[in-house]
Amino acid sequence: MKKTLLALAVTGLVAGCSTPPEAPEQPKLESTDQKVSYGMGLVLGERMGNDLPNLQMDQFLQGIQHGHAGDDEAKRMSREEIQQALMTYQQQMQEEQGKQMEELAQKNLDAGEAFLAENAEREGVETTESGLQYEVLEQGDGEKPAATDTVQVHYTGELLSGEVFDSSRERGEPVTFALNQVIPGWTEGLQLMSEGARYKLYIPSDLAYGPGGNRAIGPNETLVFDVELLEINPGSGE
Repeated sequence: MKKTLLALAVTGLVAGCSTPPEAPEQPKLESTDQKVSYGMGLVLGERMGNDLPNLQMDQFLQGIQHGHAGDDEAKRMSREEIQQALMTYQQQMQEEQGKQMEELAQKNLDAGEAFLAENAEREGVETTESGLQYEVLEQGDGEKPAATDTVQVHYTGELLSGEVFDSSRERGEPVTFALNQVIPGWTEGLQLMSEGARYKLYIPSDLAYGPGGNRAIGPNETLVFDVELLEINPGSGE
């Protein structure tokens, strides 16, 4: 008898464990109001997922309910308290982003220094006093530009990962600029080239965009440019 009761109990337990929980009933999406309500919630949720990755869903939904009900007594925070919480949150986010940027800047700086140290040992690579490295791909037979000249070039710019972040060749149109209005690595590197030459420039971060980086370039990135000097306009960059 005991064995029979035990067997029934075990059978019931197993059967109970194997029964999947019922899924919550989905709200209807039949009327226009229902669809608009769901759609607005979906769009808001997607936006909040980007703007507030640590969103606390229970508190968020309660805030929506209290705000929509318009019951001032139910509201748990004043406008001043909300503003103070937002300011504190923004400050925390800025501090965290600043810390992440510092870590990334140091990582990029270390990677750049290691790359340049190894690259300097390659045959054909020359290093200037400033730390700029260059490699002659094709010699030119024209004049060399001065820092006050305007030049026309074709170029491809890459990160150390090999990612192309800018390329006049891909756009199919050369670029014209004054040598005294670009990053120091370009100002120095182009003055080493004769018209018609093609060089590869390896530019340390302090001769590029430094710890501030740029729109497509991280902090302290070492950059690699394949540059072709097409034409020089003497003195036009003054």
